[in-house]
Amino acid sequence: MGTSSKAATPSPPPRARKQADASPWARAPERERQREAKRNAVLSTAAQMFNERGFHATSLDDIAARLHVTKPTLYYYVKNKDEILLECVRKGLHMTLDGIEASRQAGGNAVDQLRACMEVYADIVAQPFGMCLIRVGDEEVPEPSRTELRRMKSEIDHAFRRLVAQGVEEGSLAACDPKMTAFVIAGALSWIGRWYQPGGEYSAAEVARQCIATLMDGVLGRAEPTCKPRKRAAGV
Repeated sequence: MGTSSKAATPSPPPRARKQADASPWARAPERERQREAKRNAVLSTAAQMFNERGFHATSLDDIAARLHVTKPTLYYYVKNKDEILLECVRKGLHMTLDGIEASRQAGGNAVDQLRACMEVYADIVAQPFGMCLIRVGDEEVPEPSRTELRRMKSEIDHAFRRLVAQGVEEGSLAACDPKMTAFVIAGALSWIGRWYQPGGEYSAAEVARQCIATLMDGVLGRAEPTCKPRKRAAGV
């Protein structure tokens, strides 16, 4: 057989191939991570501004200006302001529900679990997404998302109810109406999200500790037990 007159083209060395394959664009997984990080930055900034100014008083232009980007840039990460609000409130709810479930899974008696759940809730409502959950009413969210968010909020309420009822059954909590008691607990702790301001006189942790102590121990002073004198035995 005859041989071809053409010489085989030598393959480029590994270094040359690596340079030829180099691209200024990140690979798909890295691009997705970058996009998610930027989307979270949009949501976090929006939550802070909704808390500061209110939902209706905050525009997409305001959010873009704080992020130092153009308004059209935001549309790569979100559809509109309603979607931003929905995602901010949903994040606050998921953080709360996940934290409450983790506290429950940690075990302990009903009082231990109730206190742990209260700590989780008080901590989250002092954070931007938690504050957004409390400060912006779900009536601002369009249907069908409004119904979904109200369902998730009811899960928080029922988690507190179950723990209160369990504590009453165990005898570790005073007899009470679990529904009303859960309303009082959630209402008191939710209000932290309305009045708490970072950088104020008390840290978020101090606010949570004092509020939970008041809810758990009440405000009435307890009389110190008095020691009765021991009776002397006859003939001593």
